[in-house]
Amino acid sequence: MMIRKLAAIAALATGLMVGLAAAVGAQELKIGLKTEPSSLDPFYHNLGPNLQMSAHMFDQLVAQDDNQKLIPALALSWKPISDTEWEFKLRKGVKFSDGSDFTADDVVFSVDRVAKVPNSPSPFTLYTKAIKEIKIVDPYTIIMVTAFPHPLLPNDLGSIYIMSKKAASGSAPEGKTTEQLNKGDGLVGTGPYKFVEWVRGDHLTLEANPNWWRGKAKWKKVTFRTFTDNGARVAAILSGDVDVIESPPTADLPKLRENPKVSVSQGLSNRVIYIALDSFAEPSVGIPDTSGKNPLKDKRVRQALSMAIDREAIVKRIMQNLGVAAGDLLPQPMFGSRADAKVQKYDPAAAKKLLADAGYPNGFTITLGTPNDRYINDSDVAQAVAAMWTRIGVKTNVDSIKSTVFFKNRDEYKYSAYLAGWGAGTGEMSSPLRSLVATQNKDKGMGVTNRGRYSNKAMDAKLEDALRTVDDKKREALLQDASRLVINDYGILPLHYEVTPWATKKGLTYKPRVDQNTLAENVVAGGK
Repeated sequence: MMIRKLAAIAALATGLMVGLAAAVGAQELKIGLKTEPSSLDPFYHNLGPNLQMSAHMFDQLVAQDDNQKLIPALALSWKPISDTEWEFKLRKGVKFSDGSDFTADDVVFSVDRVAKVPNSPSPFTLYTKAIKEIKIVDPYTIIMVTAFPHPLLPNDLGSIYIMSKKAASGSAPEGKTTEQLNKGDGLVGTGPYKFVEWVRGDHLTLEANPNWWRGKAKWKKVTFRTFTDNGARVAAILSGDVDVIESPPTADLPKLRENPKVSVSQGLSNRVIYIALDSFAEPSVGIPDTSGKNPLKDKRVRQALSMAIDREAIVKRIMQNLGVAAGDLLPQPMFGSRADAKVQKYDPAAAKKLLADAGYPNGFTITLGTPNDRYINDSDVAQAVAAMWTRIGVKTNVDSIKSTVFFKNRDEYKYSAYLAGWGAGTGEMSSPLRSLVATQNKDKGMGVTNRGRYSNKAMDAKLEDALRTVDDKKREALLQDASRLVINDYGILPLHYEVTPWATKKGLTYKPRVDQNTLAENVVAGGK
């Protein structure tokens, strides 16, 4: 009996030690990323990998839940007090990760800094251009004055993270520079985690912010590692080197779902994968054999290219159903999307006829640019599109490169056509319209990512009317009209909306977000 008791005590002690070890181990979360952020400066590059990192360290005045519903964050409440004035009541008692107090001065500094950050590949000014002035009533009350009625101001502020004025001030016009912030100098926010170190190409480490106003963060330490190679990312989750991976490759999902050590979560996103076409330059840089003429300026050619794409086949075969074929820039039922939007019918014969009618019976040659490490199967999708275009006589070469190089080339207008994606930061149709297809206008913050330089004055007018319309029903109708105008003009070619997967180790699951962000706070206990 004594031996049995000793054995039982030993077993209990062993179990307690294992449990303690598991509890200690659970204090660190290791996340495998597909794409490394290009910067930690929250206002340098409006890019998914950057935004999700900002969300770990900073807060907005108005946040979004997992389905992009507006919720209070650093602002407790907000309301319009006139056609051009919004009052925001700020949350009291909030401290930054360095222990300093959050006040209205930090909001003014952050909003003002957005336009001062130099060389932004995709600037945040489209979210702040409407703001004419910020009046500080008291340390916890501000009034934002807009240059015109702007009902989407709270939505826009969901993309503006609040920095510490004290920590981020500096001698440059923008305060601490992007380079300084990338080293952690001035990188101080009110979010759940704070900066520890970033070794580019290797790891990024954060630790829990002890001053987080929402309470205790779920993890004491979060380490991000980037695996641009799909196989390496899957191997990392299977070996236990990481606890979570984003974007597990479609080809590996069946075996991951069958693996008892792994759990897979997925959800429909607001990200549309699209093809932008150069409808401005003549000659166009990637079209060598049309005697300097740009065929993409002809709507019939743009329509032919759209009709030549079999979107359903791409979703089924290339995306392995991790996508939904798109006929618009935002999926239903998100605000401003259209119930009557139809996926372009695949009709290569009609596409060939349109090319002939436009004066290109033998087609022409074009280069399609694409990243190969940013979106789900991005390079494979581009290769499929290239094959489909080639079948109608548009001989297509694919320039598939790393996203950092791709975005630089795109921003320097080095493509006649390129494949990219857009997630609606505001959760409604004005986001892709303003950024991707509105006529470029720096002063208005329009067309900031319109690298095809498409321009449609009728669409611009509808969009600007919508941005000034307070009535939700009327504004939604205007956005739907604006979207219809650009889609019917083939100003941009939507392909599909991504369905986003995550894989976690046994005992953890990931709560999917419409915005596709991979957040440590969304990793929860549970799952097989």
